[in-house]
Amino acid sequence: MKNKRFIALVLCLVMALALAACGGSGSSSSAPAASSGDAASAPAGDGSEQTFNLKLSHGLAEDHAVHIAMTAWAAEVAEKSGGTINIQIFPNGTLGSEADNLSQIQAGALDMAKVSASTIGNFKSEWNVVSVPYVFNDKDHFYKVMDGEIAQELYGLTESDGFIGLTWLDSGSRSFYTANTPVRTPADLKGLKIRTMDSQMAIDMMTALGGSATVMGYSDIYTGMQQGVIDGAENNITAIRDHHDVTGYYCFDEHTRIPDIVVISTKVWDSMSDNQKQIMTETAKAMTETYKTSWAEFEDEVRSTYDDVEYITDVDTAAFQEACQSIYDNLKTSDPAVYAYVEKIQAAA
Repeated sequence: MKNKRFIALVLCLVMALALAACGGSGSSSSAPAASSGDAASAPAGDGSEQTFNLKLSHGLAEDHAVHIAMTAWAAEVAEKSGGTINIQIFPNGTLGSEADNLSQIQAGALDMAKVSASTIGNFKSEWNVVSVPYVFNDKDHFYKVMDGEIAQELYGLTESDGFIGLTWLDSGSRSFYTANTPVRTPADLKGLKIRTMDSQMAIDMMTALGGSATVMGYSDIYTGMQQGVIDGAENNITAIRDHHDVTGYYCFDEHTRIPDIVVISTKVWDSMSDNQKQIMTETAKAMTETYKTSWAEFEDEVRSTYDDVEYITDVDTAAFQEACQSIYDNLKTSDPAVYAYVEKIQAAA
């Protein structure tokens, strides 16, 4: 009888160990918290992969090209993963600002977000390199860098901050638009109050160009221009959709090309299988390629639709570049880490 009881005890112990190794019926120890991704240990496909239900936030409307592209991407990811990766998209900034979203990812309350590279610069300064005026010579140079090794390096810099870059989306070139003053040279900006993002690089750029930077939210630009609080703003051409009524001139100085970045929680990423990571990476890259065309069409549509604005193309780009040289000189000593990436980008031209 003692032998039988001993054998029964051993069998129970073996079964308990086997269940523990399989993760039991609850969440895997390597999975994200339930409030961030709900990574379940229920088997899918061949039974070796977890199922991820991910939340992705961005601040744009449902009719924006970004949301349309991401919706198609989420469907493709679900299909190719056999339903083991499901991405639910929250548009319109319903889950907070871009900075809020990154903090939520760090806290485990959100899984993914689409944010401006300039926002990531607040977490890792090297990302500010893409906000340096005229660091990219043109669109081809910009695409070469963002599709290459330099962008891959930047993606991994925030791993210790709790998130990494997955892919990028074109956000066009940023130029000045004003209510009453055509801008063809830096001298035309003298005395003008121009709305900029809450970015030291943007403020430094305005100082170098002779204008006055006024930091305010995007939603306040229309009223600000209408009431004369500001004389203009700087953004890509799609901003004209919202501000054409108060804009007289859009001036193609193309001082910066700041991409949007799709980021994902490091914890979620590390919990995925190699196959799931490959699906995410390959489909995200395909989305980026398709979006290049969608973005160009979006820009063309805006320009042709809002023809009440005068579009100025005879801009003295060389004069703008020369005026911004002080920013490069300052970076050499004030932020050598950023300047090192400036040199990498310029060498890739």
